Amino acid sequence: MADKKLVKEITARDEDFAQWYTDIVKKAELMDYASIKGFMVIKPAGYAIWENIQHELDRRFKATGVENVYMPLLIPESLLKKEAEHVEGFAPEVAWVTKGGLEELQEPLCIRPTSETLFCDFYSKDIHSYRDLPRVYNQWCSVLRWEKETRPFLRSREFLWQEGHTAHATAEEAEERTIQMLNVYADFCEEVLAIPVVKGRKTDKEKFAGAVATYTIESLMHDGKALQSGTSHNFGDGFARAYDVSFTDKDNQLKYCHQTSWGVTTRLIGALIMVHGDDNGLVLPPRIAPTQVTVIPVAAHKPGVTEKAEEIYRTLSERFRTKLDLTDKSPGFKFAECEMRGVPVRVEIGPRDLEAGNAVLVRRDTREKITVSLDAIAEEVGALLEKIQREMLERARVHLNNHTYTVKNYEEFADTIEHRPGFIRAMWCGDRACEDKIKEDFSATARCIPFEQETVAETCVCCGKPAKKLVYWGRAY
Repeated sequence: MADKKLVKEITARDEDFAQWYTDIVKKAELMDYASIKGFMVIKPAGYAIWENIQHELDRRFKATGVENVYMPLLIPESLLKKEAEHVEGFAPEVAWVTKGGLEELQEPLCIRPTSETLFCDFYSKDIHSYRDLPRVYNQWCSVLRWEKETRPFLRSREFLWQEGHTAHATAEEAEERTIQMLNVYADFCEEVLAIPVVKGRKTDKEKFAGAVATYTIESLMHDGKALQSGTSHNFGDGFARAYDVSFTDKDNQLKYCHQTSWGVTTRLIGALIMVHGDDNGLVLPPRIAPTQVTVIPVAAHKPGVTEKAEEIYRTLSERFRTKLDLTDKSPGFKFAECEMRGVPVRVEIGPRDLEAGNAVLVRRDTREKITVSLDAIAEEVGALLEKIQREMLERARVHLNNHTYTVKNYEEFADTIEHRPGFIRAMWCGDRACEDKIKEDFSATARCIPFEQETVAETCVCCGKPAKKLVYWGRAY
């Protein structure tokens, strides 16, 4: 009964979502807790997902002209302090190095919480003329932020990410790049992770410290909470003025660069779990799954079964990320383990299947069983993987739409936020006081001002004054 025990150790998703999430990341062996509070060990199963995220995003970045670089881990205190608003925004989360070996450092060094200051310092020395522009760089690295509360993949003190940093000659070019990268993220989430997103602009309160504008993609988890899944920032020339990132233009005038920054993190792994997972474990979209197909022989001791399983494995491996499970565990345990790890398709082959010239394909997302001919197994598996990818996105989009509510006044807002978790679409006057009141009363924040604006009421949901913008509100991770 090992297979049942494996599943029983997962708390039911609708019983205790937080515990369910923790159970999944542990039982699927995505991570483990490190001996240092707030840090985690990303295990092979989790890191393999991150590698696929890296590969897919890196390919998309480079198609837009992005080049990869690497910046130092440490930032001198004097360099960090040059942009006052930026340092103020990160000050509570910064970790400091004050000794080198046995000697006190003359100047404290912070472990990067983000790398704007390092890129600006580099660009100030590297950019001289309009001919040097644009600079479109990205780095894959880890950053450190001394968070008070942590949760695997969603919020940890050290996390993996990519951070793009670009420099441009004009404000128009910078804005174009900012939106372009946001769209790259949105397309990636929908096409690869099967996660639909809402695109928009952050309010001034929620934007990145030091940015002119922050754009975001927001996704909705199964429990109705929002997750900021990627951001793209337009810095204007604020950082350039603070760090003297200037160039001589075609008219021989000295001008400041306009800069952008954009990034996604390992919290995308958390999003995958919370959007698609179920009470049996992970459910991974085929395009991101480290293993797309697992071949499992049933009654492997019977003549020809193992040999046929190995033959199927060789055939499928030419086209898909495939594993063959020849361990001595029971078939039931293997099935449960395969489901726990979120493998999109399981191939079962036993004596009866062998005799009939068939195999059984089992979908992880719906658990549907499909009998297919061995002669056409590669084509059948390929078609099924595409169908699973498509239908997972469709289901996630239905969930998003069914948990997005439009309200017109504060009473409706209060009732909805307490009883119907999800996104709330409501009008806003643009006053920070209303934004603060909603956060104070309901622990809800303005997730974004969507690009696709419409008027759902004439007045602000909070104060009743004339409304200016439609906003997506919600409680978030």
